[in-house]
Amino acid sequence: MAVFGIDIGGSGIKGAPVDLTAGALADERHRVETPRPATVEHVLDAVKEVAGKYSGIDRVGVTFPGVVVDGVIRTAANMDPSWVDVHAADLFTGALDVPVKVVNDADAAGIAEIAFGAGRNQRGTVVLVTFGTGIGSALFRHGELIPNTEFGHVELHGADAELYASDRIRKAEELDWTAFAKRVTDYLSHIELLLRPDLLIIGGGVSKKAQEFLPLVKVRTPVVPALLQNHAGIIGAGYLAGAS
Repeated sequence: MAVFGIDIGGSGIKGAPVDLTAGALADERHRVETPRPATVEHVLDAVKEVAGKYSGIDRVGVTFPGVVVDGVIRTAANMDPSWVDVHAADLFTGALDVPVKVVNDADAAGIAEIAFGAGRNQRGTVVLVTFGTGIGSALFRHGELIPNTEFGHVELHGADAELYASDRIRKAEELDWTAFAKRVTDYLSHIELLLRPDLLIIGGGVSKKAQEFLPLVKVRTPVVPALLQNHAGIIGAGYLAGAS
């Protein structure tokens, strides 16, 4: 069975076939810019473009940056509001003509890290945090996902945390790595207070630069970069598609 993962993000939509044995991409990924505005119609066209670069696909997993319940989009903070209450699983299944599973983007990345990456065989409470256009989160207890946590929207300094410590804000405010590490420390300290995790995994686009800021992050919980880095969403989506 050939499975394919597509990761819809606030800045890019990327996809690739997934090797479920190795927990890796089975081919080079294809990426397009997330359209603006990121309406249902425009994003659907972009997803079809990404999937259309490959042949022989049997099942597809698609991530979405928002709460997803039984294939239905419930929030779309960094996408167009037209997505809210859309049955995305049915929409993508019809467009791609194969069975499609839709999942929150950070949950997909977390699933990949638990199955193949930095969270493998880790007991206790594990939190994956993705720093990108926003802040995504995935919460696991003894390897089991507690879905749609959306900890990027906890209040920090009077506003959504992702308006303070996302990678988008780092770029917009031209923060150096020391200043960004301070903000990440503030955010992760708040997550520690709420959850008392046993391990924190840092993912998202900024995980490619983990060596620049993670050594400067000072919290009590062990913090490690995502081993699958920014491929985790694609791999997790493909993993879910293969399991469904």
